[in-house]
Amino acid sequence: MEKNFKRILVTSALPYANGPVHIGHLAGVYVPADIYTRYQRLKGRDVLFIGGSDEHGVPITLKARKEGVTPQDIVDRYHSIIKKSFEEFGISFDIYSRTSSATHRQMASDFFRKLYDKGEFIEKTSEQYYDEEAGQFLADRYITGTCPHCKNERAYGDQCEACGTSLNATDLINPKSTISGSTPVLKETKHWYLPLDKHESFLRKWILEDHPEWKPNVYGQCKSWLDLGLQPRAVSRDLDWGVPVPVEGAEGKVLYVWFDAPIGYISNTKELRPDDWELYWKDSDTKLVHFIGKDNIVFHCIVFPAMLKAEGSYTLPENVPANEFLNLEGDKISTSRNWAVWLHEYLAEFPGKQDVLRYVLTANAPETKDNDFTWKDFQARNNNELVAILGNFINRSMVLTHKYFEGRVPVCGEFTDYDKSTLQEFADVKERLENCIENYRFREALKEAMNLARIGNKYLADTEPWKLTKTDMTRVATILNLALQISANLSIAFEPFLPFSAQKIRTMLDLNKTDWDMLGRVDILAEGTQLATPVLLFEKIEDSVVEGQIQKLQETKIANEKANHQAEPIAPTIDFEDFLKLDIRVGKVIECQKVPKADKLLQFRIDDGLGGRTIVSGIAKHYAPEELVGKQVCFIANLAPRKLKGIESQGMILSAEDADGRLIVITPADEVTPGSCVK
Repeated sequence: MEKNFKRILVTSALPYANGPVHIGHLAGVYVPADIYTRYQRLKGRDVLFIGGSDEHGVPITLKARKEGVTPQDIVDRYHSIIKKSFEEFGISFDIYSRTSSATHRQMASDFFRKLYDKGEFIEKTSEQYYDEEAGQFLADRYITGTCPHCKNERAYGDQCEACGTSLNATDLINPKSTISGSTPVLKETKHWYLPLDKHESFLRKWILEDHPEWKPNVYGQCKSWLDLGLQPRAVSRDLDWGVPVPVEGAEGKVLYVWFDAPIGYISNTKELRPDDWELYWKDSDTKLVHFIGKDNIVFHCIVFPAMLKAEGSYTLPENVPANEFLNLEGDKISTSRNWAVWLHEYLAEFPGKQDVLRYVLTANAPETKDNDFTWKDFQARNNNELVAILGNFINRSMVLTHKYFEGRVPVCGEFTDYDKSTLQEFADVKERLENCIENYRFREALKEAMNLARIGNKYLADTEPWKLTKTDMTRVATILNLALQISANLSIAFEPFLPFSAQKIRTMLDLNKTDWDMLGRVDILAEGTQLATPVLLFEKIEDSVVEGQIQKLQETKIANEKANHQAEPIAPTIDFEDFLKLDIRVGKVIECQKVPKADKLLQFRIDDGLGGRTIVSGIAKHYAPEELVGKQVCFIANLAPRKLKGIESQGMILSAEDADGRLIVITPADEVTPGSCVK
């Protein structure tokens, strides 16, 4: 640390309480924040880890309206799910609160009022869509219409999800209110704006000159915004869910969620430490670090600092180590498409395997660019690294000690040159880990920790103590003592990353208390200490388990394709007389077989009530022949015969194509006489 701060305040982005937490959130924000915090605690530093749910905004009101419940019902449900998931996963918040709390409402209201009284806002009147039937202004997401770019008829007032174009509500063709279905009208409304342009010169110096050490993705995005020039940003909006704007004439207006949410860091700190919370927010000896995803960089590096600067009494963040995005099986994680691995589902389906996911997400952390999570990689890292390296070393050290020394830490004799060279290999492990973690390189830090386990494995493999038990038990004792000391080191090195496994190691070693300064020592365990019965840290994950998860995702993809499927455009209009020319009838399948050397074709013999006919149809990839024998089907009877693979087809069997491309033959609901006409 460049400055010896007295205390550290760690915040993590407030997850939005309209759905559960998924692995993208974990990899981008919560696992790295927890690693950093646990490390600082091991160092004995005064550190607070602040979290909470973001519970205001339009998406929550939309979900509540759709489900016929109140916004409070929605946030209560998801706050509970998120909080419990974090607790079970080992994200060690000092407090996990919420922005619907009384403390937060008062804090946010007071913060706005102070800026208002100081004249830090500007007032602007603009025209916005208003629903006359519902009697309220409409947020962008309450308006749908036709996208002017791709003609999607279900575009929202802020974005078309079909083509991805950002929109203004006034861009939509034929806009409609999602509340009443009526056509909204433009009506004047007044709002308050934070003039970011006023703070541009300060922000430019503070970020670009004072913090060149920030991660390139953070520094670069901030520079792009500053180079484009900052504009005033609305801090209020017309809505009935949120913190009311605390000034006269602001009835029906609440604080914009982007303004209200980061104040949640402050209010949650006050809720945790009501007597001395200001030490963590207003003292220059506090190091403030925001852990966020890249979609929040602007809010935490430009907007929130501008708010704090305008207020005048708060410290600014020392670092904002934002991560990029984590993809899932090559596709962008999407809450709306259910394309995610949800934390609460993982905890239920993989009980006791919190550390496996923590390990994989850290090893694949999107620290400098977007990265990808796959179930095959999850399995490989568990089996080839956690089981085969870390778990194997701990288990061998424990089992051999129980076998040859009744489970007691043996007396360490004189070190050989090989022992000394092994010690030299991890002599600087503490320094290397510190350098990585202090600079937010958690993926690299994890590799350093695992390298210590590799050193231990190699040491046991090279010294082969089991071969010396009949000739040199003193040497065996020294080898196993050193192996156990390395195990104790591993319990410290992995504590920030794999807290559950680190605790298991400490329990087996009867190691009650550890701290960071012990890392690198080889006298952590006292000779004669009675070890507990060994337990396996990790177990192999079988192919069937990951295949089940992959299948689950495939089912989600199919469901999404069906949900998003839009019917093909209607063919050109025909006259009724043209339709009457088609003779559509019902026939019964008497025989059905595959056409040789034709993957798609089936040959049917149809009872058409007139002596029978042969029809060839391209549905072989969708049906086995035996599935169709005895089935009644609809067919066009007066189609001109056509030869397919040398077979004369006397008609066409009618099928419907599903959203996933599957063909389903058209059949009558009840059995009818073969040859019956469809009218």
